[in-house]
Amino acid sequence: MNSNVNKKEKFQEELLCTCNEHVYFEIINDIECDWGNHQVIQCPKCEELFSIDCECPAFQNVLKLLKHNAFLFSNTEKSDYLKNSHPK
Repeated sequence: MNSNVNKKEKFQEELLCTCNEHVYFEIINDIECDWGNHQVIQCPKCEELFSIDCECPAFQNVLKLLKHNAFLFSNTEKSDYLKNSHPK
């Protein structure tokens, strides 16, 4: 199973968004920014978009969700997310 599938599965469960609502995020597989395409999730309550493949200034940082959902990413996944980030 590839990492994109594993990553998407994490967001199929109810999570606490930064808007303090427990939600099931919508997964958007292909959205474009100035540096390429991304996989993002969107909160159905506040409608905020979070990039789940790498840090990008066009979207919220998914690591913000870790404050309330600590189990979401391993240390390796956090490192990879930041290592592949776009310029700010």
